[in-house]
Amino acid sequence: MANVLVLILVLLGLFSWAYPQTTVSDPATRIIIHSTPIPAFQPDTPSRSHFGSLEFCGGLVLSSAHKSFGGISALVVHSDGAHFLALSDCASWIRGRIVYDNNRPSGIADASAAPVLDEYGKPAPQWDTESIAEDGNTLYVGIERINRIFSFDFDWRSFPRHARPVSAPPELKELPFNKGLEAMVFIPKNHRLAGTLIAFSEEGLTAEGNLKSFLIGGRTPGLFSVKRSDGYDISDAALLPDGDILILERQYSLQRGVQMRIRRIHLDEINPGALVDGPAVIEADMRCQIDNMEAMSVHQNRAGEAVITLMSDDNFSPMQRTLLLQFVFKGK
Repeated sequence: MANVLVLILVLLGLFSWAYPQTTVSDPATRIIIHSTPIPAFQPDTPSRSHFGSLEFCGGLVLSSAHKSFGGISALVVHSDGAHFLALSDCASWIRGRIVYDNNRPSGIADASAAPVLDEYGKPAPQWDTESIAEDGNTLYVGIERINRIFSFDFDWRSFPRHARPVSAPPELKELPFNKGLEAMVFIPKNHRLAGTLIAFSEEGLTAEGNLKSFLIGGRTPGLFSVKRSDGYDISDAALLPDGDILILERQYSLQRGVQMRIRRIHLDEINPGALVDGPAVIEADMRCQIDNMEAMSVHQNRAGEAVITLMSDDNFSPMQRTLLLQFVFKGK
């Protein structure tokens, strides 16, 4: 009975709409992020390192006394594999550097935090900031509930600045209040759909019960959908080096608790009006070191392999954890 009660409390935290009652008015400030290594992704089988198409590289349990730390909903990792920019769903930026020991994450250094500033240069603590897409020196940020997109100037030397609203299809603003704009990727040059911002809803459903998605800008703007299956909802997305898209998904149930899945969507299949689907590259449940996994980024290591970094949203709840997990993609 005690375990059932704990699980119910966790699920209530995952679904909570309440945010910390803090005023995000601080200037950028240095913070300390404490970390505890995760030696095995599946603790009851510590020697296992391969999970689906992914190889576990290590992970960290993160914590900080700073009021802005937590609620991580989006992530961008620099091409050096160390520097990162994370975004909380309470409109706070977190910057830092992942420290490695034999290619395994061992800590976080040089961390700082700052509020997200709106188009008037004011802190925007009411924004439910859920997604990031990087286009060179431009960073796109998706805001759930109001289902709007803003672009920011960004150069990795400072926090994003100069928010500007981005024109989006009217259907995007019609997404559900708390199940709307959740994930975005920008398609760079030398790929099909170059110049297109692709946006995914968390649980905005078509008449057929699939997940509404959007092609914004580019040569072929329009709407498409992602096949919804097994009760999973989208929580983030990232681009593989070959141009295919990884979609991070999550679900909760009283029987199995929290679950995570990543699917690979072939870019060639995405077109206005299309229904796309793809194979799972990993699926994990509470036997593994997961929580409410909401943020994902991909970079390449020195061997040219795609490294997937995941972070979790703890909902600012003491019942949940902020995790950082890394995997090498071993699929073709």
